[in-house]
Amino acid sequence: MLILVFQICLNTLLIRYTKALEVLKKLHKDQNQEIKTYKLKLENLQTLKDAAYKLREGIAHDQSRTESLKSQIQEFETSIQDVDAKIHHAEVTLKDLRKLQDQISTKTAERSTLFKEQQKQYAALEEENEDTDEELKEWKTKFEEKVAELESKISKLERELTDQETKKISKLQTEAEVNLSLKNERDSAIRNIFTSHNLGPLPSSPFSNDDALSFTKRIILRLPDLEKDLQDKKKSNEIELKTAWDRYMVANDQWTTADVQRQAKVDLKSGLRKRIEDKENERNSLELQISNVDISHINEREKKHEMERKKNLIAERDFESNITQKQTELYSIEQKIKALTQEKDIMVGDSDERVKLSLKKSELESQKRKHRKMAVTMEFDDLKNKSHEAEQEVKMLQTKIQEDNNNISKLRKDMESRKRYIESKIKALDRQYSTIDSYLKALETAKEKRDVQKSKYNIADGMRQMFDPFERVARAHHVCPCCERSFSAEEEDEFVKKQRVKASTSAEHMKVLAVESSNADSLFQQLDKLRLAYEEYIKMGKETIPNAERELKKHSEELDQKSQALDDLLAVLAQIKSEKDSIDVLVQPIEAADRLFQEIQACQKQVDDLEYKLSFGGQGVKSLEDIQSELNTLQITKDSLHNELEKLRDDQRYMEKDMSNIKDRLHALCAEKVQADNVFRDVRKAEEELERLVEEKSQVELDEKYLKETIGPLSREKDKLLNEYNELKAKLNLEYEEQSKQKMSYAQEVDSIQKVAFKIKEFHDLKKGEKLKELQEKLSFSELELQKCEAKKQHILSELERNRDVIRSRDKLRRNIEDNLNYRKTKAEVDELTREIESLEANVLRVGGISTFESELVKLSRERERLLSELNRCRGTMSVYESNISKNKVDLKHSQYKDIDKRYFDQLIQLKTSEMANKDLDRYYNALDKALMRFHTLKMEEINKIIRELWQQTFLCRPVLASLIIRLALAETFCLNCGILALDEPTTNLDGPNAESLATALLKIMEDRRGQENFQLIVITHDERFAQLIGQRQHAEKYYRVTKDDHQHSIIEAQEIFG
Repeated sequence: MLILVFQICLNTLLIRYTKALEVLKKLHKDQNQEIKTYKLKLENLQTLKDAAYKLREGIAHDQSRTESLKSQIQEFETSIQDVDAKIHHAEVTLKDLRKLQDQISTKTAERSTLFKEQQKQYAALEEENEDTDEELKEWKTKFEEKVAELESKISKLERELTDQETKKISKLQTEAEVNLSLKNERDSAIRNIFTSHNLGPLPSSPFSNDDALSFTKRIILRLPDLEKDLQDKKKSNEIELKTAWDRYMVANDQWTTADVQRQAKVDLKSGLRKRIEDKENERNSLELQISNVDISHINEREKKHEMERKKNLIAERDFESNITQKQTELYSIEQKIKALTQEKDIMVGDSDERVKLSLKKSELESQKRKHRKMAVTMEFDDLKNKSHEAEQEVKMLQTKIQEDNNNISKLRKDMESRKRYIESKIKALDRQYSTIDSYLKALETAKEKRDVQKSKYNIADGMRQMFDPFERVARAHHVCPCCERSFSAEEEDEFVKKQRVKASTSAEHMKVLAVESSNADSLFQQLDKLRLAYEEYIKMGKETIPNAERELKKHSEELDQKSQALDDLLAVLAQIKSEKDSIDVLVQPIEAADRLFQEIQACQKQVDDLEYKLSFGGQGVKSLEDIQSELNTLQITKDSLHNELEKLRDDQRYMEKDMSNIKDRLHALCAEKVQADNVFRDVRKAEEELERLVEEKSQVELDEKYLKETIGPLSREKDKLLNEYNELKAKLNLEYEEQSKQKMSYAQEVDSIQKVAFKIKEFHDLKKGEKLKELQEKLSFSELELQKCEAKKQHILSELERNRDVIRSRDKLRRNIEDNLNYRKTKAEVDELTREIESLEANVLRVGGISTFESELVKLSRERERLLSELNRCRGTMSVYESNISKNKVDLKHSQYKDIDKRYFDQLIQLKTSEMANKDLDRYYNALDKALMRFHTLKMEEINKIIRELWQQTFLCRPVLASLIIRLALAETFCLNCGILALDEPTTNLDGPNAESLATALLKIMEDRRGQENFQLIVITHDERFAQLIGQRQHAEKYYRVTKDDHQHSIIEAQEIFG
């Protein structure tokens, strides 16, 4: 009963700490849920942060490549400008050299003519005159005066002749010259076309009309071929564009399919997450129902055992025999009381000594019993603690084994899930392989197939890229691109046609190879992405699961050892507990019977002493008060026996009622057990369903991760193919436009040739040439007449010469003078031309040869074309990088990437602080729990110690003193600064000896605790003797008396304590 009172007091004191523990536990659970949410948010932010980092890295990489390309473009542009300057300088120099060469040729021809004339004049000289040129000119002027008159007449006749014929001839001559220039223009155009388009050899100019007509027809026949080439080029361009577009559409379809599958997986995962949340809520509600059910009370076997123990206890107590015995004892006590009543006048001896001796003996026996009880209790508590520790160790090992079993089961499920996942992927990718053991072989086969298909595609792509350059080289230089053999027109057409046929057929072949290469590469990539899952599967099978099984075996062995030790301890504990229970059951009746037995022995001893004193001491040894005291004692014993008798009857009724209550509780517990079993079954079913959903969710997450990893390369491949398609379209459109311009220029040249031929034909149709011949014949007739006139002039001159025979010698001298003048003039001109030619040749030698500059010009032109192609390639690459940069910047501007680093850092801080706070809560919870247990233990020990000390000072375990002991123990234990003990009329139900005994006990208590500051005793009593017994000077100076006056008003008076 005392232990129950103490436990109630402690439970009342610790209830707020228990509520604090519950609050901490609930807060810890809420914090765990929030930490899970924070982790999910952090994982999401980590994904966004990685994506943003990749975008920034891509932007930085593309910007660096763009800057590098810009510097390369600047270098190429500078190089092209330098090459253009060199080409311009070479062209200007070559033009100057050609002008100098033409001048040298002209001067050389002119000098050759003049030199020949000089030699003729020198040979015709009769005598070389040494006079000066002025003198020779003066002589010539005199001789020419008369000759000039004749020449004027001849000139007059010539002018008359010219005036007559010029009008008609000049017009026809002009038309003939125009016709001749048109023929020259036609011949030049025909030669240029034949040369540029390699239409065959040509005879030397000028061409006859028939040859020109034949050449013009060949040129016109070439125009449909060019039109056909243009259409073929257009068709081949369309085929190549269609091939590129089909590749883009295939990649786009793959990307779209993967994205749709990923979105479907995302929707499925959200649905699974919702179902998991519903299942978790259902499980939590069931767990809440389980937590509301006190499992420790739903122990049917324990209740049955308790009921059997109650039955045994009732049987052991044997209430009927005990009641009969108590009645017998009560009757004997009544007889003794009658005897003592008769002898009370003569029993006045040494009652005090006997009382003291009785008290001492009772105290000694009580201490012996307490010692035996303490030994049994200590042994039982020690065994109970050991069994509790062993049970805790067994529970801990069982928990570890359960965790190991769950871990192994989870690992096996995970391993089986990965195996199914890998096998399903292998079976979906390649029907030839269906088991996980064939994964490496399938991966190797896919890699070899990818390499073979990629090699075939690269070879075919390289060959396809050579068709168009071969065609351009053949058209531009009219030679074979491979062996540089010259082509005729038919061979060139046949070669170009063959190249176009191969290009058109290779486009379809390239499309097939591209699809096969893409499929092989996709198969390899998908198989390669399974490598991580395969390695994890192998690691689980070879390392993780065997380690877990070894750990499980180790824990099982430890569990067997601990279980054996626990069984031994439980067996011993059960034996000790049964003994203790039987002792506890028998403690109170035994104590009561022992107390009665001692009282009977004391009475018997008193009777013996009285008889002895009456026999030897004579009458008057004992006082009346002693006899009265013994009577009172016997009366108290009688009352106690009567109370014990009633108590035994009450205990019998209580135990019978308790037995019926236990039966009712047993039936109620059976119903609760059935309900709890149903709830447990629902919980297990919910957990199994939850595990299945979690496994399905992990499978969906793996699929989603796989599809997400697949979408990235497919998107890049799609963008790459789209860019290639756009570049190819621009390139082919440019080539088509160039070829179309060539065809248009060719058609314009043909039109110009046809116009010139039409004019020439019109000239011939009008017979203007015949008219010119007629007029030329008339001109020749007039020239004959002019010759006649010339003959007359010669006749006149001959007559003049005859008339001047006298001065013949002077005429000879004149001719000699004229010849010398002409010779000297010619010689001077020849010398002047020689100096000019030498000067021009020196200039040519100083500048360099024409062939050198022509080869340098060709070399510079090739270098310029190469630099232009590199420049265009760099510009195209730079445009791709700029488009990627703009695309990545647009992606980075999305709201999901805004302040991603700060958001990630804040979320990480929130997660870490929550985890640390949760750990602190866990530590606080454990510390508070341990502190409460320690506090409970210490307080119980302190209470037991105080009760043990006080119990030894009490007399026969009076109820008042027992209550006082409990109050003192609780006050000293839980009252730190103010321990006040108030007693209101403690002697109301006590007789004189018991009141004195209580006063003595209180004096002992005050004496022992006089040094404590927190001990105060307040006693309210009407028993003045009791007040005098406890009111001693060493404990207090005053006591207060309360009285009432005539008006029933309370008066408090302080009175000194003396003695």
